[in-house]
Amino acid sequence: MNKNYIAALGLALCYLPGAAQTIVPSNDVIDCGQVIYMEPVSVQFELINEGEASVSISDVQTSCGCTTVNYPQGMISRNKPFVVTAEYDARQLGHFEKYIDVYTSGSDEPVMLTIKGVVVAERKGYDGDYAYVVGRMRTDKDELEFDDVNRGERPMQEIHILNSSSETVTPVFMHLPPYLKADVSPSTLAPGQAAVARITLESRELREFGLSQSSIYLGQFPGDRISPDKEIVVSTILLPDFSHLTENQLANAPQIQVSTYNLDLGRFDGKKRKKGTVEIENIGRTPLDIRSLQMFTGGLKVELGSQRLKPGESTKLKITAERKALQATRSKPRVLMITNDPSSPKVIINVNVE
Repeated sequence: MNKNYIAALGLALCYLPGAAQTIVPSNDVIDCGQVIYMEPVSVQFELINEGEASVSISDVQTSCGCTTVNYPQGMISRNKPFVVTAEYDARQLGHFEKYIDVYTSGSDEPVMLTIKGVVVAERKGYDGDYAYVVGRMRTDKDELEFDDVNRGERPMQEIHILNSSSETVTPVFMHLPPYLKADVSPSTLAPGQAAVARITLESRELREFGLSQSSIYLGQFPGDRISPDKEIVVSTILLPDFSHLTENQLANAPQIQVSTYNLDLGRFDGKKRKKGTVEIENIGRTPLDIRSLQMFTGGLKVELGSQRLKPGESTKLKITAERKALQATRSKPRVLMITNDPSSPKVIINVNVE
């Protein structure tokens, strides 16, 4: 092949649209939270040119005339940060989600930005306590529990957040497992401003019945450091599905009976550990299976005599509480059993010890 042709081809490829510069936003979605009706709200998107050459913004398109945009008019140097400002007129009550497409020279694909929130006649705030210090912010919770979840459900819980620092923050939840999604509104908080985080459980992503626990971390900005003071513990209990059972099967199902749901071990009184026993009996008509035996916290040890009980049979659940390990936990000590009893698929034994 002719060498001059190869050189010309390589030169042409360098100028093809798409061998293009890369414009990267630090955050492509900004949630404004509650916006007062007829009071325009303005946000700033921070972007950077991570390409190999200078670029210019050739066009900006919005999803409606209710949103106006200001952006740099000249050339944007390589590795130079810049700001695109968007203003929404807030002339319609209710939720809004507006899109902005930013086109740059050398690229046919736009950078897509989103501004969203809810327009209200009167701003309503959270009037409860922010009892927990999480990093440099405060929250009304430092743990979440999703109880009695059936596969396919998408339950949601809220965490109220207060920026108690002296700097503007962008709250973000880090180390989320695949079965948890988080959304914070508004997405940027000035000092003293509050937000609400909505944590949604995607139950179809859970693999095992019973207890799943994970630690997520509330940071002040994307890429913030993980540390124990930013931890929020999330517990989920996924129940087995008995909806397919017939009336006859339900009538002849196993039935668990326990001697107590609150095991009182008293005080340690200088002892390293305390022990107690719970009696378990199958008073049903078919074999009872204890499919899972788990603890919500450290500091407990359990020993089960038998995981399968025929009708009329019984066994013992021995529970040991260890003082030193329990002192390091912040949750109440509990034992969870998952069974094949349709009326009691989840059994929780609370362990009371001081």
